[in-house]
Amino acid sequence: MSKDEITQTQNNTLQVGDSEYVRLVSQISDTWEKAKGNAAIAVNTELLEANWQTGRYIVEFEQEGNAKARYGEQLITKLAKDLTRLRGRGFSRSNLFNMRLFYVRFPKIQTVSGQLTWSHYMELLKCDDQMEMQFYMKESINQGWKVRELKRQINSSLFQRLALSTDKEGVLALANEGHQVQTANDIIRDPFVLEFAGLPRQKRYKEKELEDALKANMETFLLELGRGFAFIGRQYIIPIGSRKFKVDLVFYHTILKCYVLIDLKRAEIKHGDIGQMNLYLNYFKNEVCQSDDNPPVGIVLGARKDELLMEYALQGIDNQLFAARYQLYLPNREELQAELDKLLEN
Repeated sequence: MSKDEITQTQNNTLQVGDSEYVRLVSQISDTWEKAKGNAAIAVNTELLEANWQTGRYIVEFEQEGNAKARYGEQLITKLAKDLTRLRGRGFSRSNLFNMRLFYVRFPKIQTVSGQLTWSHYMELLKCDDQMEMQFYMKESINQGWKVRELKRQINSSLFQRLALSTDKEGVLALANEGHQVQTANDIIRDPFVLEFAGLPRQKRYKEKELEDALKANMETFLLELGRGFAFIGRQYIIPIGSRKFKVDLVFYHTILKCYVLIDLKRAEIKHGDIGQMNLYLNYFKNEVCQSDDNPPVGIVLGARKDELLMEYALQGIDNQLFAARYQLYLPNREELQAELDKLLEN
């Protein structure tokens, strides 16, 4: 065998060996990655149970008849000092108070989901209403919200906004199942809250500024829009005859299997805006949608709308077209809750 042939044989052996070695490294790496993930889940489950058990011990001790007389309101404070001395950090007065509340709100450990962290539950426990807390818990699990996302949805009163767009039975369904998207109407929130855009309420801004702000904060905007939205593009060009029109934002909804077109209006929505969106929807139906797509949905999003004017403007339109408001600041939670309480009383 020549020198060149020997070298070639060695190279082939090394190439095969390299491939096998890469596979070995990958197998070991994947094993440890999986183990770390399982360990994290196990640690989280144990932590949640320990917090729940701590809350149970406190409540049961308080119910021992003379416990309140012996310690009164100082029980949590005394526990915080003694447990911190014994176990170190993690037993502050506020943390122990939340552990106690955790047990009170979830008296059955089986109702505690290991898919959420203690940080998630710390936010959930801030909800005074049991139905509201249950809704955010379901949505956090269904949509895989991180703690930051959960905090924003609570702060923007998502539960109240969705609940006020339905009836009493719908409110109960929200609490028990979360927000189920089944029709185009289910994706409408009135108002949409766009506080993350960072545009002051008083400033006169252009529609392009709002559009730029939404694009720059697309992740948060998609969170506000809700489950199933995939961003397609902005200033989407629609050529009709010798003219070109532009849709501000285009999405595809993966649950409804349809395109969603959004036009932004800086001020009040006018009847002409409805006609223009209807034109866009007709174009999409004929030129863009595939045979397996459902009819597109159009949303005209403005700072204000006249309900009666919109009723007449939308009358007789076959397309799925909605006029909705947006706010550049968080809604008044107390007012929304008062309206929801009225709905539940009827």
